[in-house]
This record gives sequence, C-alpha cells and structure tokens, in this order.
Amino acid sequence: MKLATYRDASRDGQLVVVSRDLSTAHYATGMANTLQQVLDDWSFMAPQLRDLSDRLNSGKARHAFPFDPACCMAPLPRAYQWVSGTAYGSHAERLDRLPGGSRPEGRCPQPLLRQGGSDCFLGPRDDVRVGSDAAGIDFEAQLAVITGDVPVGASPEEALDAIRLLVLASDLCLRGMGGAAGEVQGRPATAFGPVAVTPDEAGEAWRQGTLNLNLQTTWNGRKVGLCDAGAGMTLHFGQLVSQLCSSRAVRAGSIVGAGPVSHADWSLGYHCIAEKRAVETADNGKPKTRFMKPGDTLRIDMKGKNGQSLFGAIEQEVKLPE
Repeated sequence: MKLATYRDASRDGQLVVVSRDLSTAHYATGMANTLQQVLDDWSFMAPQLRDLSDRLNSGKARHAFPFDPACCMAPLPRAYQWVSGTAYGSHAERLDRLPGGSRPEGRCPQPLLRQGGSDCFLGPRDDVRVGSDAAGIDFEAQLAVITGDVPVGASPEEALDAIRLLVLASDLCLRGMGGAAGEVQGRPATAFGPVAVTPDEAGEAWRQGTLNLNLQTTWNGRKVGLCDAGAGMTLHFGQLVSQLCSSRAVRAGSIVGAGPVSHADWSLGYHCIAEKRAVETADNGKPKTRFMKPGDTLRIDMKGKNGQSLFGAIEQEVKLPE
C-alpha cells in the first residue's frame, strides 16, 4: 500500500491511502488520523488500510478523489528521530580522497550514522529556505526507511523485519558552513517524496534491504544522476538499522536514510554535488562544478519496473528567507 499525509490545520496532517498509480486517494478517517498512529499499532491498523488500498486500486472505494502531490506534507511530518547513514562505499571513498580524508581506499566503511533534525520535515513541493547565497548549498538524493519498534541489539535480519515503509528523501546541506572535506555544520529541513510505500509495493526490486530501481536526480532541468540505488550499496538497510540499535532501542516512527545514492561507475552521474567536486579535484586539482544557489531547482524521482513513479517526485526550489 501507499500512504501520504495531506495538509490540514494541524502539524501532523491527515493520513490518506493512495492508489498504486498515484492517481487517486482516500482519507483514512475512521481508521487512523496520522501515520504515526498506524506505526504505533501496525499489526492492527495496517490490515485495515490494506483493505482500503485494495478497494481503491480496484476502483471500488466510494469516496476516492484525485491525488495531488502539491497538497502533501512529508508522509511523516515530524518523527521521533531522523538518522542518515553512509551506505554507499563509492561516495565515502571519493570524498575521503580529498585533503583531510582518512579512510584507506577500498576499505569497506562502517555505518556512519548522523542524527538530523526531525521536528519539522518539508513536503515534496515545499521550497527550501537558506540563510545565505554563499552557503555552499548541496543536495543529497537518497532513500530511507521508516521503522516499527526495534529492540536493542537487533541483528540485521531482525532489523529488516522491523522496516515498515520506504520513502524518498532530499537532504540538503550547507557545505560552506563546514570545514574539512565532507564536514557539514548546517542542514535545512529534509524533504520527502509524496508517498511512503510498503516494501511489497516494490515487488522483486526490494531484495535483502536494498531497493534495486533507478534513482533520477535533475538539477535545473538537467539530468545529473541516474543509477540503480541498490547496486552500489555497501551496507543494506538492515545493517544500518541494526547499527542504530547497537546501544539503544528504536521506537516506531524512526526514519533511517542510506545517504546519497552513489555507484562505482561514474558515467551514471551523481546525486550529491560534493561527490562530483571530489572527482573533479582528484582528476584536475580543483573542482569546476558550483554548488546550488537561490533560484535553482531540484527534482528527484524513482520509477518502478512498470515505468510509473514509485513514490512521486520531490520538486524543490532554493530560496532566500522572505
């Protein structure tokens, strides 16, 4: 099933079930008001929502209406925690070749988990406000999972079983507020795609904690990255969530990202400007690709084997404060 959160007068919005082709939706009123309610009582509420999803996809839902991504908040507008990892070895190795990098080339990185702000996420069409046009604005197009309760010390296999939903994320960062290569001191709010999907919606593309579909990133209307998001993962989502649970339990409604999608084949492009600049520096001694600036646009999307968007697209514009 596919779930989204429509804007209303509240901070947490109103939960809706969305059809597989993203054409129609139906309010989940009477079952749950918010996605967090569903995550807190998944075994009871998920089957009811699946029944509604089946009716919606078969055209039998009585109060269906056209789905509009512009009406969406993030699927989970605020979460108990948002953690982003480094699951792509090629991304880590390219950045570590810059001055200040420390990881030996070819060495498999351990999951590096960074806690981010989770009190207010952006919807898929929300503008990104930055305080300065000289902040070194970078994008990190990535996938993430939303978990149920995960006990402390959970194995990667147990962690995989606790994954409830998959989401698409745009995690912008301000490189100009950092110091050494890859260091980041400032991050605007993370944006998420219109819908969160259960892993079975991806079919055979969801394999052992990786989503093997092409992620496409478009910057100012130009495609800069298109690669299989699963092929380049050094660490799968079960390993990332397990690492997070190594010293503490994780509660339902936690979001864990895999970091910028990357691939060893550089011809497939990039989903993070810093990685592109690192390659340019290694090849030519200095970078030539600029960071983003106000007025720039970003589009991130992932299509299934049927050619349809799996999550709906993230479409953002960078702006200065009003």
